[in-house]
Amino acid sequence: MKAITVLPGTPASVQLDDRPEPQAAANMLLVQAVALGVCGTDREIISGAYGWAPPGKDRLILGHESLGRVLEAPAGSGFSQGDLVVGIVRRPDPVPCPSCAVGEWDMCRNGQYTEHGIKSIDGFGAERYRLEPDYTVKVDPALGMLGVLLEPATILAKAWDHIDRIGGRTRSWSPRTVLVTGAGPVGLLAALMGRQRGLEIHVLDLADTGPKPDLVRDLGGTYHARTLADDFAPDVIIECTGALPVLVDVMKRVGSDGIVCLTGVSSSGHPLPFDFGNFNRHAVLNNTVTFGSVNANRAHYEAGAAALAKADRQWLSRMITRRVPLSHWHEAFERRPEDIKVILQFESDAA
Repeated sequence: MKAITVLPGTPASVQLDDRPEPQAAANMLLVQAVALGVCGTDREIISGAYGWAPPGKDRLILGHESLGRVLEAPAGSGFSQGDLVVGIVRRPDPVPCPSCAVGEWDMCRNGQYTEHGIKSIDGFGAERYRLEPDYTVKVDPALGMLGVLLEPATILAKAWDHIDRIGGRTRSWSPRTVLVTGAGPVGLLAALMGRQRGLEIHVLDLADTGPKPDLVRDLGGTYHARTLADDFAPDVIIECTGALPVLVDVMKRVGSDGIVCLTGVSSSGHPLPFDFGNFNRHAVLNNTVTFGSVNANRAHYEAGAAALAKADRQWLSRMITRRVPLSHWHEAFERRPEDIKVILQFESDAA
């Protein structure tokens, strides 16, 4: 079978390889790849920035945003041939830490977790692969190819879960407005889930043309190209860019009793002038909370699947701006100006 592999730590080592078929395993699903989502993490691994091959191997099969179709399922697994499924990316550490021990591997405390296509486990960028039923989630068949959006949706399902929990610190908190910074796939899914909660949606992005403004407006939200009014102070901010000037702005902009969730990862080594004393004063006197969020556990996969199932299919389909066949796999990892979500299609005739 074909698989997209990379030599971690070696720039531009990505290639389409011939790999043996997955080994037989009585208690695991055999899955046929339908589609693979591409994101910045994949491109960073291809650049040599990070990534870890499985123990005893030199190369890593790339890909963590999966969509597959079950070919074989063990009796009693809860899955059947033909089911559309997504593989959970992270696996708990073998110790395990207190968080991993209770199924919250997204909150791993010792860093010994592993991740498909990223850290020490082969990814889903292969024509066929094995999955444990406990780390597999069914996708509403009506979504078809759009089920490939589930993994990024889980990131926001977790973010909203934790926002709701933090907001519950006071009985009076009743948010009305959410600002999402960045109108990529993560930002648009954050806005979608905010709309599903009945909030007033605002999205800030650099683009002033292309599909992003219309996608936000068609959610009933307000799109802001590059700038915000000085007095705009939303109740919730979900930061999805990792851009340092944006981070500085949102941490001091959030309204009283407000919550800022950081989901974008910034590069280090770029100090900015920042009045930390003013930020501290604002945070203390206004009871604000800023927190970071990454990855997701099974509950968030299920919540993300439910959010996608409720969403308008046509709106979701407009998020996927390029569908690349496996025969042109290298094009999926190119950056193009109007890309939102790029997917690699293993099944050209999938719905």
